[in-house]
Amino acid sequence: MPTPTADPLPYFFHDGFRRDDPPGATTAPPASVKLKGDAIARFDALLHEIHPDAARVDPDRLQHLMDWLMSLPATRAHDVLDRRLRRVESLRAMLEDSDWDTSRATRARALKLLDYVDRDDDLIADHEPMLGLLDDVLLIELAWPAFSAEAEEYRDFCTYRDDEHPAGDGETQRQAWVRDRLAEIALWQHHLRVSGSQYAHSGDPPLRFRIG
Repeated sequence: MPTPTADPLPYFFHDGFRRDDPPGATTAPPASVKLKGDAIARFDALLHEIHPDAARVDPDRLQHLMDWLMSLPATRAHDVLDRRLRRVESLRAMLEDSDWDTSRATRARALKLLDYVDRDDDLIADHEPMLGLLDDVLLIELAWPAFSAEAEEYRDFCTYRDDEHPAGDGETQRQAWVRDRLAEIALWQHHLRVSGSQYAHSGDPPLRFRIG
């Protein structure tokens, strides 16, 4: 499942979690954080409006995730949260970029996600130390497959736009991006065919298989 970062939240791994109690870690969520069944149900319903194939939000898994986050040193816990929140900002930039033609379905899903992230009083109130943003990043994590393909395309388009400075309006720039990327793929496929043909005639494997 695509995730916003290279290291998924341990939402599905109850058995793999060990509390090591590193120095400075909090051993349990504060008593002020109470997860109510109806609030979890609303959170789960929103998640599945955004990404119908997402995993269900299970109270036990959610409690496990809270325990895990509170067991981390503060610097690592903040990194877990911040990296995911930065990825959702890329969605905000994508929606606001006049050069990018976001699909209607993706825009509707992204707006629902951003509306939740921008709220202060949601499943876990944002003012709660450390845990206040955990529900936001969990929503980002579980809903990310709904955005991952277009988010990666947009990131590549931004790279192309910064490097090549294509002329024209947004549509013209996107057409140039698609045309040049297809040309790169065709060139790569040609190199593969040439490399394979040389291997067939020489008996030596292509260089990429002979290194090391």
